[in-house]
Amino acid sequence: MKKVGFLQSIHLKFVLIYILLILFAMEIIGVYFVNKLEDKLVKNFKDSIELRADTMKYSLSEVLKDKEDQDSSTKIKKILSGNIGSDIAEVRVINNRSVILGTSDSDNQGLVGQKTTDTLVKLAISTEEKQDKIYFDSSSRKRIWVLTSPITSNGKIYGYIYLVTKIESVYNQLDEINNIFTTGTAIAVVLTAILGIVLAQTITRPIADMRRQAMAMAKGNFSRKVKIYGNDEIGQLASSFNHMTKKLQEAQATTEGERRKLTSVLSYMTDGVIATDRRGRVILINDAATEMIDVSRETVLSQNLVDVLGIKDDHNFEDLLHEQESIILDFSTEEEPYILRGNISVIQSETGFVSGLIIVLHDITEQEKIDMERREFVANVSHELRTPLTTMRSYLEALADGVWQDKEIAPRFLSVTQNETERMIRMVNDLFKLSKMDREDDPLNKDWINFIEFFHHIIDRFEMTKPEHITLKRKLPNEALFVELDEDKMTQILDNIISNAIKYSPEGGQITFRVKAQEETIDISISDQGLGIPKDKLKKIFERFYRVDKARTRQMGGTGLGLAIAKEMVEAHGGTISAKSVEGKGTTITISLPFDRSLEDDWS
Repeated sequence: MKKVGFLQSIHLKFVLIYILLILFAMEIIGVYFVNKLEDKLVKNFKDSIELRADTMKYSLSEVLKDKEDQDSSTKIKKILSGNIGSDIAEVRVINNRSVILGTSDSDNQGLVGQKTTDTLVKLAISTEEKQDKIYFDSSSRKRIWVLTSPITSNGKIYGYIYLVTKIESVYNQLDEINNIFTTGTAIAVVLTAILGIVLAQTITRPIADMRRQAMAMAKGNFSRKVKIYGNDEIGQLASSFNHMTKKLQEAQATTEGERRKLTSVLSYMTDGVIATDRRGRVILINDAATEMIDVSRETVLSQNLVDVLGIKDDHNFEDLLHEQESIILDFSTEEEPYILRGNISVIQSETGFVSGLIIVLHDITEQEKIDMERREFVANVSHELRTPLTTMRSYLEALADGVWQDKEIAPRFLSVTQNETERMIRMVNDLFKLSKMDREDDPLNKDWINFIEFFHHIIDRFEMTKPEHITLKRKLPNEALFVELDEDKMTQILDNIISNAIKYSPEGGQITFRVKAQEETIDISISDQGLGIPKDKLKKIFERFYRVDKARTRQMGGTGLGLAIAKEMVEAHGGTISAKSVEGKGTTITISLPFDRSLEDDWS
């Protein structure tokens, strides 16, 4: 079991949850408190400004009533300058026609007598009601509150007062309060974290002890006990854990002996053994079985048996429970056969209740391979011998019936009988050669020879005996290539291949001989211009008794063993033999033999 990291521990989670709860509560309280405080401070600020504005409006209304007063501008200026405080940036007086009558700001005296374009003033004049709005002053980068209120007396509006106030001070106070609140929250979180860590330790310490005990039990150590810190729920859990440990120790001691006995028996068995429960899930598998079906114990345990054996398409678990005979498991591939036999035994109680089954696996690949080869060999030999024997019997019966007296027919019948006898002798000789090679009773007598000279000699023999309508073309290098081989065996191989090429070449056909030295091999190829071999049959031509055209081969006296013998002999030399063919254009047989160019200087 992996050690729990600090970031994944319940200790950290407990403290984090505790801190998050405090932060959540403080956040809710803070948001509510700050919002209410902001509303209250802003309201108080506005109320104080409006109270001062009302005082100014009373004084201004007295001035504005007297339209004939020539000194009204001076009085307005005096009223405005006398009521400017630290919170008011500017006060303007505007008549009902939007004309500015006075301002407290000395920098804006040039605006007196001009019409104002301020939207808030226009809105107040059109509605004849008080209008206010908080703006952000881009020049001072501070918030301002603008108030436009009508100057009335006895229900009549004589003008409007326009105030620009410094409300930023209110928000500065809020920022200071927020900083105090944030600092308090941080102190509270730190204290909460410390208390949370102390509290979490009291809870997680016994849990950590039980975890360590569980890890020790997983390793087979039942001697440890969990310390009990109290009589609460966790203490009772620790006590129950100690009781469970004691019971497990007793059960483990009982089953360990039985397990060792079973393990010893299964380990030394050469056969594969698989046991299942009553639902067909694998509960036991020995090493031999894992090797036989190429699986790991961890992946197959608790898996269904039919899935593990790969037979779910043909069988289900109920079929196996009623299977009286063994089943055959074929894991063969195109390259290699692999067959197992599974003998099934159902596990039943005395009452007949089925609790599972045991299947014992045996590797019968070699046995099946030998049986198959034996059956195939007997069938092939029987088939090959039956044809000439049947022919001979027919001709001999005819001769016995009096045909021998016919001077024209009798010699032909005897000639056919003699040819069939010679073909059977050749077949028996070829079988004898293959048998000796299978038993390794025919060792190679290798010697270093100049292969080019040797190959020329073989082709020369065929030049003298070949039919006139066939041409032999040589494409051989002029250099000497020395190869270690059995001259006798290689002569048999090349004779067989060249004979086949001549036999199947059409009139006017050409047989081409090539030799090419590679880095590690020397490649000898013999190409004809015959009928060729179908692509799907090309790989089978080196099998024993295989013929592409059986009727034509028998007519020409072939046994079907020539290329099989050539393959055995080439492989005995450590080489390979292959074929390429195009139907209607011809076939090329290539032999690759081991070749060491570094030895060339020794023979030059």
